[in-house]
Amino acid sequence: MRLPAALLLLAGLSLPAAARAQDAAVKAGVEAYDRGDYAGALRAWRPAAEKGDADAQYNVGQIYKLGRGVPVDMVEAEKWYRLAALQGHDLGEANYGMMLFENGKREAAVPWLERAVGRGEPRAQYLLGVMLFNGDGVAKNWVRAYALMLRASAGGLDAATRTLGQMDQYIPAADRQAGRTLAQRYEAEARVAVAPPAAAPARRGPAAPALAAASKLPPAPAAARTARPTAPAAPKAATPATPVTGSWRIQLGAFAMPGNAERLWSQVRGHFPGRRPFYPASGKITRLLVGPFASQADAQKACGVIKPCMAVQQ
Repeated sequence: MRLPAALLLLAGLSLPAAARAQDAAVKAGVEAYDRGDYAGALRAWRPAAEKGDADAQYNVGQIYKLGRGVPVDMVEAEKWYRLAALQGHDLGEANYGMMLFENGKREAAVPWLERAVGRGEPRAQYLLGVMLFNGDGVAKNWVRAYALMLRASAGGLDAATRTLGQMDQYIPAADRQAGRTLAQRYEAEARVAVAPPAAAPARRGPAAPALAAASKLPPAPAAARTARPTAPAAPKAATPATPVTGSWRIQLGAFAMPGNAERLWSQVRGHFPGRRPFYPASGKITRLLVGPFASQADAQKACGVIKPCMAVQQ
């Protein structure tokens, strides 16, 4: 029995306004891309990419991955993602790992996905979780697979939430509990590692692709139900938080590109245990809301952690 994984692409750029003025060539490419002039964007970005600009390299990779103004070319996309990844570009590393997976280089994908997982990237958590479940390019480990899928789901990735339901059909209860304990440890480590929001660097590049799972799984053979991985040494389980309800949320930003909202959540989610992100769209604007909160006072208190922020009722 195998858990299918598919890559679904989100078109668009992930470009904070403050970053657009940092480099004339990248800025010109962004403006061309926004106009739908993808050939012009590529003409602006390629020289900068060839000179070593990591953001431009990532953008060129996205152009070929998404087939914007050029035929889709996974080999060319992999090449540019790799150059960006080798310079430590966060989205470049994550997308390079995902591209290696998509191009059939599963074992080579693992270290890059692990780097992205270490930064709390939900899409990498999802994909590595699928690989660990299947034993695809990495040793099968259902406990860690379940833990990573829980973290990806907590990060707001709907595909991970759906996949958890599929995993529940095949992973024994003891392994699922060990996975929940491991996920709690990952969450605690992420909360400690979160840097102050002001220190988070802005990137200039198209949004990273999202991941989704197939809606059905084939019946699991008997061997798959019994030959499961050994659970890692489990740390002492944290006391589960009481579920929070309410109609109040806090707004942390409004973005022209959805990828920016997702990135901000990945950077600050450790400040909001027990809450989840919402990404309501209005026209071309996507907002990042976090909640729920039981009252306006609770929401305003949470706003004291991150600025800018405001309480809103839904």
